[in-house]
Amino acid sequence: MKINLLNHSAADWNTPLLVVFAADAAAAKDSPATPTLLSTHPTLQAATAPWLESGEFKAGLGETFLLTAPVGLQARRLLLVGVGKIAKFSAHELRQGAGVAVRYARPRSLRELAFVLPEHPSLATAPAIRAMAEGAIIADFDIDFYRADRKNLGMETVTILVSGVDATDASLQSAVREGCTLAESQNFARTLINEPGNILTPTELGRRAAAMAAEFGLACEVHSTEKLRELGMGAFMAVAQGSSQPPALIVLRYEPASAPSPDAPVIGLVGKGITFDTGGISIKPAENMDRMKYDMAGAASMIAVMRAIAQLKPAVRVLAVICSCENMPDGRAYKPGDVVTAMSGKTIEIINTDAEGRLVLADGLHYAQTLGATRLLNAATLTGAIGAALGQVNAGLFSNDDATAQQFLDVLSITGEKFWRMPCTDDYREQIKSQIADIMNTGGSRFAGATAAAMFLKEFVGDDPLIPWIHLDIAATTWLDDQKPWQSRGPSGIAIRTITEWVRSYAG
Repeated sequence: MKINLLNHSAADWNTPLLVVFAADAAAAKDSPATPTLLSTHPTLQAATAPWLESGEFKAGLGETFLLTAPVGLQARRLLLVGVGKIAKFSAHELRQGAGVAVRYARPRSLRELAFVLPEHPSLATAPAIRAMAEGAIIADFDIDFYRADRKNLGMETVTILVSGVDATDASLQSAVREGCTLAESQNFARTLINEPGNILTPTELGRRAAAMAAEFGLACEVHSTEKLRELGMGAFMAVAQGSSQPPALIVLRYEPASAPSPDAPVIGLVGKGITFDTGGISIKPAENMDRMKYDMAGAASMIAVMRAIAQLKPAVRVLAVICSCENMPDGRAYKPGDVVTAMSGKTIEIINTDAEGRLVLADGLHYAQTLGATRLLNAATLTGAIGAALGQVNAGLFSNDDATAQQFLDVLSITGEKFWRMPCTDDYREQIKSQIADIMNTGGSRFAGATAAAMFLKEFVGDDPLIPWIHLDIAATTWLDDQKPWQSRGPSGIAIRTITEWVRSYAG
């Protein structure tokens, strides 16, 4: 998809579909809807006024209303897109509104459209442009890759029409590029997550990571079984040994053009890459096991973040460690009751082989520190318990450092994603104490399962000196069961935009 930013009158722009946004300006919650056009353009005002006044269109978030052959416009169609209550209107609702328009156009074989940049006092121009670019590209994705009757319904050109500002301004053009980069990287991750486990094996994930790195100028290493043995990654190896598919240890590195100061942080990103998870000997129920192809979403997210970082070029060092394997119930598979030794030297009693993600992450977190990481963030589809706690609205955030967690939460106003900080304090450590090893891999209780998993990971993060660390449990928000007006069902690509912004925040 090509996105253009132009100074041009909306009335004179010839396009199959012109999109204008409207909000509900009703003052009180229970008042009748008062749809208001977010444009002062007189021709647009005149064309839409009868429909805004009729009550047929209420400007609810995701609501659409089509006018064909609109009077006074060169556009063949005019699409009104609702963004909800005007009091809550922000770049996030605009991002969704842009996605609604693209999802509306795709099944109608419309390959180009134009947006009229909305006017609202709280909406700065550059963030609005970036949000529209992100929303359009994120919406231009579907999961039907392997259908014989699949049609290429993708958008070809999206134009954002602005007035009263210079469309060639460097900051505005940069906003377009940033929006495209972040959304394309999010879709890159969604493509990986959508792949079946028989196609996206750990080896194939390594190949795709290496190809991405070569395209965007990142250093990349892909290792397998011998390297894991050499490094003493006993936790990672335990999970991998039950599969005929060899594991993949993927390391990606980004170096900024100018060297940061010696005391600048080195960001380490660690991703869980279980390309298929049967649960191992503690096998999962058959129902919904097909979804376990997405148990590598944390790894896909980190690869996608590195793709974005390589193009956005922040002045901060970043490395990513991806631990990828399958979790299978082979005769060689690890068993409940086994004791394994992690790379750090800690011993782990295996209580449940379906708690495998924390094992591969344990070695990944430790390895990232040996490579020089001084700030750590891992992402993983780690626990069903996080869904029980937060539903499918917020992803879980755990941290050992308040300032680092707040720095992450501060960028949510830019990305519009939703994370909720969960407890990760020493009060919960008792849950993972083992009688025969240093720790056990599950909490042994049905309570606070997501926190027990976080406490396990915390054991592999340095505390003398403290290594600031964030753990994102994205298990309940990785896959959308229902299609949204602005996004297809399937992999959501959550966290990529936010992690990227968090990394950039260290570059000042």
